[in-house]
Amino acid sequence: MSERVVVDARVRAGRRGSLLLGPAFVAAIAYVDPGNVAANLTAGARYGYLLLWVLVAANAMAVLVQYQSAKLGLVTGQSLPDLLGERLRRGPRLAFWAQAELVAAATDIAEVVGGAIALHLLFGLPLWLGGLVVGGVSLVLLATQDRYGQRRFEHVIIALLAVITVGFLAGLVVSPPEPGGMLSGLVPRFEGTDSVLLAASMLGATVMPHAIYVHSALARDRHGRAEAGPWRERLLRATRWDVGIALVVAGVVNIGLLLLAASGLRGVPGTDSIEGAHAAIADALGPVVGVAFAIGLLASGLASTSVGAYAGATIMAGLLHRRIPILTRRVVTIIPAVLLLAVGADPTWTLVVSQVVLSFGIPFAVIPLVRLTRSRAVMGEARTRTGLHAVLVGVVGLVVLLNATLLLLLTTT
Repeated sequence: MSERVVVDARVRAGRRGSLLLGPAFVAAIAYVDPGNVAANLTAGARYGYLLLWVLVAANAMAVLVQYQSAKLGLVTGQSLPDLLGERLRRGPRLAFWAQAELVAAATDIAEVVGGAIALHLLFGLPLWLGGLVVGGVSLVLLATQDRYGQRRFEHVIIALLAVITVGFLAGLVVSPPEPGGMLSGLVPRFEGTDSVLLAASMLGATVMPHAIYVHSALARDRHGRAEAGPWRERLLRATRWDVGIALVVAGVVNIGLLLLAASGLRGVPGTDSIEGAHAAIADALGPVVGVAFAIGLLASGLASTSVGAYAGATIMAGLLHRRIPILTRRVVTIIPAVLLLAVGADPTWTLVVSQVVLSFGIPFAVIPLVRLTRSRAVMGEARTRTGLHAVLVGVVGLVVLLNATLLLLLTTT
């Protein structure tokens, strides 16, 4: 069969655009993981609607960044870590891998801890045991991808995303937010060092470094390298829809969590922790909403830790040039989270701090992504146009500025 016939067949198949959707929904799980829950509930309970603007801005940034990552994977047939691994000398490459691995570890801690909290809320399991259960179930989810392929894995993750959405937004039906408060929350401002710390945590939980790394691999693994022509244009158009729909869902969930805390939990003692927020939600809105919230948290932990393990394997393969079976990596990387739970570390504060660590990892992922997608040598005619490139440079600048402000405040207080 000639190459032209193959391309034409792909274009005809691509008309059923829904079949091309999926990779962005897997990446979007990173945006609704337990770290997001902790950061957004804490922000809403402490400051009401004050930091709503952070979530809106961060989600807009995420749409731009995730599309660039997926586009990079489709056009080059390589992941972002693969491309960096080819271009960095051994010393810088190992240093880059170390920081990326630290980000992946922080991510994994947040996801396992969140799932453990959910199991404690639902069944009273000790946190350390809940962490082991979350790790075990995530192994099953990863085995689905390993045995049945990425499409089946995407179906499982999308189903969990639906559970997360219903579980976290159910409370808003009973306790809707105030329109005036929502409008005031769209005005950018802070109230002291702690609000900046929370803003960095929310940014780190929304624009996730490991999601940037993994999305390029997800797009490549699903579609392969797309040569220039009608098929690639169709694929890129479908990818824009994929990213837009998936991150709108994730953004609605994140904003809904903050609004729920701002409208129903502000000033209630103990609601700046997930356990306290769950108790207050159950008391104020009824046990059914409380159970729905806990189930959403469990789905969040299970789905996000599986995607996190996929991301960690992608980072290691690209930057270390070593491929460790993803199930083996899952077994090893669960150890730090279980140890933290076993020694009695405060779970909610652990989640918030992990998201701050993630925020410092964002520039290391975004800056190379922006440079590579602008490069004609890498992207050819698909490289980022001047206007969009300027916007992306502005996004990088905002992230670096927020992190620098946070460091300054932390070192002077």
